[in-house]
Amino acid sequence: MENRFQETSEIRKKIVDIFMSNVYGKRADTAGSDPKHSGKEGHWLEKQMGVAPNASNEPDLMGYEMKTETSPITVGSFDPNYWIFRDEKRFPDLIGKKGKEKTDERKVNQNNFLNYFGKPNVKKKNRMSWSGSPIPKINETNSFGMKITISEDSTCQIFYSFSEDMRENKKSIIPERFQIGQIEIARWDASNDESVRANWNSTGKNSIREKWNRKWNKNGWFICRKGKDKKYNLIVFGRPQKFEFFVSHFKTGEIYFDSGMYYGNNRNYCQWRTSEKTFDNLIVETYP
Repeated sequence: MENRFQETSEIRKKIVDIFMSNVYGKRADTAGSDPKHSGKEGHWLEKQMGVAPNASNEPDLMGYEMKTETSPITVGSFDPNYWIFRDEKRFPDLIGKKGKEKTDERKVNQNNFLNYFGKPNVKKKNRMSWSGSPIPKINETNSFGMKITISEDSTCQIFYSFSEDMRENKKSIIPERFQIGQIEIARWDASNDESVRANWNSTGKNSIREKWNRKWNKNGWFICRKGKDKKYNLIVFGRPQKFEFFVSHFKTGEIYFDSGMYYGNNRNYCQWRTSEKTFDNLIVETYP
């Protein structure tokens, strides 16, 4: 990793040149953006740095992952390889199989999931969502009967337990087939072994290990930072980080799962986040 970081010094110089020419000493100009859009400054920064908006798990610029100075920082949008609402054994009325449904049909399955395991958002006319309090923290069962774990082989799973669901109306909203012991809600495979994943009813080509390494373990990462005057005055770099970095910080809760799924939208919004402080001790170069 050390040698690879040294070999990319010329690439870092190019990135620094772009930063100094297009970003250094400037405030983000978001006047033409939607004021309700939380990512508007990030989009401005991407444009200045020459990064096209994308939703891929590839590094943003010349093999480097770029982040804006925000907290929390989104380290990836990694969908599970298994969803209970795409499992015909768990959802006998499933429309389509393994996530290959048409958009409108996917909403039916996903909205049923939200009715069972989500909560109403009073600010959105009680629109059901799977975000906030229903989303568990590592190795803790929350009041919705949910917990998230990571196994010895680094497989990440979310489980639901009817007996540990503290909601007063759970009997009226949870189908009888789910009023049993612990059931799997979602799973992120750590292996790309097709023979193993076939037995797990997995979807998607890549494991979370592959997605992480593709995004964070190429050339490295950088964060553009601002001073008290809100002007960008620093760019900091760090070395590539292997999947083991994700695992260790997920186990401590420093990296956590943060869903934004809501009723009527078939997107999953499966974000993994951490505090900017997680990267502070990893900085190895600062410019100017």
